[in-house]
Formats: sequence, C-alpha cells, structure tokens
Amino acid sequence: MGSTVLSLRIDGELLDRLRQHAARRQMTVQDYVVRTLVRDDFDERFKTSVDETERFYGRPAASEGPRPVASEGPRPAAPLPREEGTGAVGAGPADRPDRPRGEPGQVRPSAGIA
Repeated sequence: MGSTVLSLRIDGELLDRLRQHAARRQMTVQDYVVRTLVRDDFDERFKTSVDETERFYGRPAASEGPRPVASEGPRPAAPLPREEGTGAVGAGPADRPDRPRGEPGQVRPSAGIA
C-alpha cells in the first residue's frame, strides 16, 4: 500500500490547536492528523459493520435487558463463620477476653505506653 500527498488549506487557529494536540502526544502534526483520520475511519467502518449485523440477525429485543458486563469485578466473599468463645477467626471482641472492649473503630492505648 503506497502513500499519496494530500494538501490542505486550514485556518491558522485550527493549525495552532492541532500543533498543541500533537505536541501533548509527542507527535508531528502530520502524524496526529493521519492518526485522527484513521481512527475516525475505523469508527465509521465499525458502525457500518454493526448496522449490517443487526440487519442480518435482527435487533435484540428490548425485553432481553442489558447484557452482563465482563468487567464488573469479583463478587465479595461470604462472611467467615463465627466460632463462639474459641478465639478463632471470626470471633467477636466479646468472645475474646484478651482483647479490649469498646466501640468499633475505637483505639485504646496499650498498657505501659505513656
């Protein structure tokens, strides 16, 4: 695939903005404009492809609801079982006489620290 020269006449303010956008991305104005045109062309081809697919298979029914999103993240784990009076994982402060009692989130100083 070869390349061809395209000459454009554009407004000075637009060229200044293009230079700024290109400089932020450490690109030349030419590379920035070509990349933007390629991206726009891809978007149009993708939309056309989606439209053709919907015409071929038909639009999904509104009653189907939204499709699940794969990036929702992991589900929270179930709470640990509580073992009363054993001091095992999941036991509360009332079941652990070696721990100070108080409101949740309350910090109590240790003995011997001034």
